[in-house]
Amino acid sequence: MSNRSATAGYDRHITVFSTEGRLFQVEYAFKAISNAGLTSVGVRGKDSVVIVTQKKVPDKLIDASTVTHVFQITPLIGCVMTGLDPDGRNQVMRARSEAAEFKYKYGYDITPDLLAKRMANLNQVCTQKAFMRPLGVSMILIGWDDERGPQLFKTDPAGYFAGYRATAAGAKHQEAFNYLEKKLKGDELLSTDDTVELAIGTLSSVLAANFKSQDLEVAIVTKDNPKFRVLTVEEIDAELTRIAERD
Repeated sequence: MSNRSATAGYDRHITVFSTEGRLFQVEYAFKAISNAGLTSVGVRGKDSVVIVTQKKVPDKLIDASTVTHVFQITPLIGCVMTGLDPDGRNQVMRARSEAAEFKYKYGYDITPDLLAKRMANLNQVCTQKAFMRPLGVSMILIGWDDERGPQLFKTDPAGYFAGYRATAAGAKHQEAFNYLEKKLKGDELLSTDDTVELAIGTLSSVLAANFKSQDLEVAIVTKDNPKFRVLTVEEIDAELTRIAERD
């Protein structure tokens, strides 16, 4: 009971630290991401970067083509949003606005690292103002940088961001991290086919599921085609067949 009274009240207000130095509302935002029930994976290879997420249509009456968690932000940058759908759409619209404003102001496309940093900064502002709440969503951002090649970044509700070789978000993110750490030992850089295979394989392994093409959303950026591209159902089916044959 004493422990309960020690933490009572500190989760009522977003800008108040608890006696242990925690911001409970920010922690609850992370829980909202896990509780959404989806898992997303991003993997960066030598000349490519891939994002994969589950596609769940919550109702049989919904048109499946209108349900997506993968979004294009600029011609070269896209993302997968894991967590609360409305929060995700809101953040995508803001990211598109920031990217358009950057191009208008400076005359060239925003780079993935700058966009990730900007979105993380905006997230951080939500943790310090009483009239805002953190967005219950995690953004995994991929894109092509002319100087640095394929880029993979992740932002979270606390305002943290970093670049990754591989990352995950959502319900089974910890299991996905463990799987990716085992597979990505050393500094070996993956080919495009291996990058796609690892991303899909990670999701399949941690969820213990054999996916059909309509159960997944896959997007890719490569050196040969640096534009952000979402794979069609037929292309995903071909990738799944190729992976199955290699196994």
